[in-house]
Amino acid sequence: MIELTAAEIAQAVSGRLRGVEHPHQLTLSHADTDSRTMRPSALFIAKPGEVTDGHRFIDDAQTAGAALVLAQRETDDPSGNPHPAVLVDDVIVAMGMLAQEIVTRIRQHSPTTVIGITGSAGKTTTKDLLAALLGPQGPTVAPQGSYNGEVGVPLTVFTADLETRYLIIEMGADAPGNIRELCSIVRPDIGAVLMVGTAHAGKFGGADKIAQTKGELAELATDHIILNADDAQVAAMADRASAPVTWFASEPGASADYGVTADEVHQRADGRLELTLVFDEPDEHGRSAFRTTSGLIGAHHVTNLLAAAAVAHRAGVAPSDIAARLDGLGPSSRWRMERTEIPWASQQDAVTILNDAYNANPESMREALRTLAIMTRENKRRGVAVLGPMLELGEDSVWLHHKIGETVVRLNIDLTLVVGDGAYALYRGAIAEGSWGSEVQWVATLDEAESWLRTALEPGDIVLFKSSNSAGLRLLGDKFATEERN
Repeated sequence: MIELTAAEIAQAVSGRLRGVEHPHQLTLSHADTDSRTMRPSALFIAKPGEVTDGHRFIDDAQTAGAALVLAQRETDDPSGNPHPAVLVDDVIVAMGMLAQEIVTRIRQHSPTTVIGITGSAGKTTTKDLLAALLGPQGPTVAPQGSYNGEVGVPLTVFTADLETRYLIIEMGADAPGNIRELCSIVRPDIGAVLMVGTAHAGKFGGADKIAQTKGELAELATDHIILNADDAQVAAMADRASAPVTWFASEPGASADYGVTADEVHQRADGRLELTLVFDEPDEHGRSAFRTTSGLIGAHHVTNLLAAAAVAHRAGVAPSDIAARLDGLGPSSRWRMERTEIPWASQQDAVTILNDAYNANPESMREALRTLAIMTRENKRRGVAVLGPMLELGEDSVWLHHKIGETVVRLNIDLTLVVGDGAYALYRGAIAEGSWGSEVQWVATLDEAESWLRTALEPGDIVLFKSSNSAGLRLLGDKFATEERN
């Protein structure tokens, strides 16, 4: 974090100082909500939470070196002395105000480009790709994991300093107005909208409201807005854009007005993508098309690759450099088509684990299943899908799970294990579509799923784990990925 005095922090968040003897001399250079990361000159943010309350850990934070606390109520140390603090009505609101002040100061010091990324799926992968593309150009800050909300965005900003050249912000939302609020904090120069799906449809009240919310970024990005021409709801956001629009599209032969398109896309037997990136402007050598092989698994990553390429291009990276940096670049975040080979009798007969269970919605579930189907067909191996519930789908949840069950059968997945009450409709959908015998099974718990898999798996199987995060299938996938069978 950039250096700020206690007095400056209090002013930025409209807070009240308590227990600070020399507020204009006390300098803070680190801020976090985790007391375990504290060090000298750190600001501990005592954030209330659903499970616990950060105010309970103020003494731990002080012991670890925290010099100041951002808190909602007065607290004292074991000796009865006031904790040095900035007191506010709402810590989370204050985090946003402090982040806004930091962004303002960084912009005053450096020619910083702030980039906002939103979409119902693919945000984290696109963010990771973009960080790799921009890193060689200058100091780049990107979110840890999937930090993308009212807490995660400020925490990302707090890791930036005055020399930051590119500040990448992942923007998530579960209610209308959320993206607008995040934009008010960071004021993005470039915005990218990836797709509108059914993720969180239950909270929003429908896909139209999701589109309305994601489109807030199109309205508020000031220099460029990057839009997915393959998604009709995203394409419609061009009418709301307040900055020039750059399109990306997966269809070959798209209009020259498009920023980046894909041509000759091929998913290899190992699941990785080969494609040609076609840019709307030739480089200094007159070339506009560049072949690259991604380290990502699954054809659905074409959208993420194109979005990252389009943003990087508008941020000033040469097309040839974009293609070269994307070549071989795989996922840097966990549980996103994470591939592990388990030795099983012999290396030749290894079981392949595809752990894609960080999150799930109908769109990403279908794409993961298609990837599994292609890999099993190309490698002449057996495919096993271990599928859990997709959460926050609202009143259409049963129907949407039922449709995924139909997809399993139509893709001819060899074995499917459905896990949990929330995914039972998926099992029923497969049965209704014509699955029979032992092709599709349902179990209620993770323990039952583990027992079933230990009996059912055979050498050479390709096993996909896919569910929403809280279903826990990612952890079951990890358990198998770290084992060896000889």
